[in-house]
Amino acid sequence: MSAAATSDADRPWLRKYPPDVPAHLDHPRQMIPEVLEESVRRWPERAALRFSRSQWSYRRLAAESERFAATLAREGVGLGDRVALCLPNCPAHPIALLGTLRLGATVCQLSPLWIGEDLEAVLRDAAPKVVVTLETLYPNLARAPSGRAIPLVYVARLREFYPAPARPFVNLAVRRHGFSTRFPAGPNVRSWRRAVRTPGACPIYRGDPATTVAVLQYTGGTTGTPKAAMLTHRNLLANVRQANAWNTTRRPGEEVYLAAIPLFHIYGLTVALLLALAEGGTVVLELRPDPAEILRLIQRYRPTQFPGVPALYRALLERPDVGRYRLSSIRYCVSGSAALPAETARRFERATGGQLVEGYGLTEASPVTHANPVQGERRPGSIGLPLPDTDQRIVEPDGARPLPPGEVGELEVRGPQVMLGYYRRPEETAAVLHDGWLRTGDLARVDPDGYAYLVDRKKDLINVGGLKVYPLEVERVLGEHPGVAEAAVVGVPDAAVGEVPRAFVVRAAGATVTAEELAGFVRERLAHYKVPRSFEFRESLPKSGIQKLLRRQLRGEPSPTASR
Repeated sequence: MSAAATSDADRPWLRKYPPDVPAHLDHPRQMIPEVLEESVRRWPERAALRFSRSQWSYRRLAAESERFAATLAREGVGLGDRVALCLPNCPAHPIALLGTLRLGATVCQLSPLWIGEDLEAVLRDAAPKVVVTLETLYPNLARAPSGRAIPLVYVARLREFYPAPARPFVNLAVRRHGFSTRFPAGPNVRSWRRAVRTPGACPIYRGDPATTVAVLQYTGGTTGTPKAAMLTHRNLLANVRQANAWNTTRRPGEEVYLAAIPLFHIYGLTVALLLALAEGGTVVLELRPDPAEILRLIQRYRPTQFPGVPALYRALLERPDVGRYRLSSIRYCVSGSAALPAETARRFERATGGQLVEGYGLTEASPVTHANPVQGERRPGSIGLPLPDTDQRIVEPDGARPLPPGEVGELEVRGPQVMLGYYRRPEETAAVLHDGWLRTGDLARVDPDGYAYLVDRKKDLINVGGLKVYPLEVERVLGEHPGVAEAAVVGVPDAAVGEVPRAFVVRAAGATVTAEELAGFVRERLAHYKVPRSFEFRESLPKSGIQKLLRRQLRGEPSPTASR
C-alpha cells in the first residue's frame, strides 16, 4: 500500500468487510456528555449501571454526574483542569468521568494498583486539581509524596454503592482483606456522597471535540517510558462509533455489557463503558475480576456483550463448576491485550453459543484499530482487519519505506481515533506520530486481503547470532501443548550467540509436562534456534492490571544454568 492511502482502492481489506459494515462513518461534532444526553432522552428509565444489586438508570446517571460537575465548578474546576480518578470498577468511576467531562475538564486515569514512586510520578506529571477515590484506597494515595500538593480529594465509601441491607457486610469483608473503612479526615477531604446529592445545574461545555482533551491515559507507550496519551472527545467517540459499527450483533437499547476488565484502562473505558452508554446499554460493573463472581454475575444479569482478555476467558473455562452456570446469553466477545489461543476461542464459543473474536489496539488509538469480522471470515492467528476509517501499513523498522504484503515490518495506523499526542512530551510525540500515522512499535505482516498478523513488539525481538526470534511465535507454539496454560519467552544474554530464548511456563491444571518434552514439542514445529534453551515453571506470570504479559519483569531475572 502506498504511503498515502487516499482511496478505497488502496484498502484491500474493505472487500472483506461484512455487507452491513460501512467503509466510512459520520463523525458528528459532539462532546461525550452530549452522547449521554441522547441516551437519556431515548432510554431514561433503562438501567445504565448495575453494581451488586443496585442500579442507576440513565436519568439517575445523568443527574448525579451533573451534580458532581456543579460541585467541581463551585470548587473552581474548569476547562482543561485535571481530575484524577483512582477507582476500581464501581459507579463512582462513570459518574465522576461524565461529570468532569461536562466541565471541559480532563480525566486523568490512575490505576488503584499503583503505589509509591509509580503513583507519585503520575501525580507530579498530571498535577490534578482534584482526585476521586474510595476510602479503601485513600491511605495509599495519602502516602504518595505528591499527594500533599493535591488541593481536593473526594472520597466515596465503597459500601454506599450497595443496597442498605448489605452495607455492614461490605465493611466486614473489606476489613477482612486488610483495607481501612474509616473515612479520612483533613482540610482537603470532601464527601463524594454529598457531592452527588447537593442540588446544582451545570451546562455541558461545547468546545471543539477534536482539540478538547477528554482523558489523559498513562501508558508505557511505544517507547516504554510511562507517559500520558491525550485522547480527545473526538478520538474516543470516533472509536466508539467504529467499534459499534463493527459489532453487527448489537441491538441498541437492549444490550447488557459485563465490565470485568478495569475501566481505568483504556480498553475497559472504551469497550466496556462508552460503547454501551452511547447506545442505551446496561453496564454490569465487576469490582474485581474474580472468575467465581463473574460466573454468578452472568447467571444473574444475562450479559450479551463480554469484552475481555484471553486469561479471563481461560480462567472461566477452567472453573470445575462452570457447567452449573447458564452462559448462553453471551452473543459477542472481543478479546484484546494478548494473543487469543484458538483453542480458548473454540471452547468459549462452545460454552456460550456466542462469538469470541480477536482484536487489537493500543492506548494511543483510543484503543481499537483492528478486529476480526463478527459475521465474516476470521483467520486464525490474525488480529483481523482495520476498523472503518482506519488505515494500516507495514514499514521497514526504521520507517524508511512501506513494505509489500507478506513482509514483516512495523505496523503503522492512522484514523480519527489516533491521539492528539503525549501530554507535555513533544519530542516523544514526534517520535511516534508523523503525517497522521502512528508508529505502534509492533512488528507485523499483512496478507494480500488486508488481514494483519502480529509478530511481536520491536523491543522484544531476540537476536540469536543475527537470526531473529519473535517471542510471540514461540509462545503460541507452547500454548498449543495441552500441558501448558500460559507461556512467556524472553531473550537472555549468551556468550556464544549474543542472546538465546528462555521460557517461563505455567502448567495446565494437573499437568506434569517437563522441560525436555516442551523443547521437543517446539523443535518439531520451529527452527532449532527458536527453541528455548531453558524453561522455568511458575504458578503464574507477571501481568498488568489488564492482564497483559509483562515480559520486561522476566527479562530482569537471573538466568538459570540449566533447564528446570
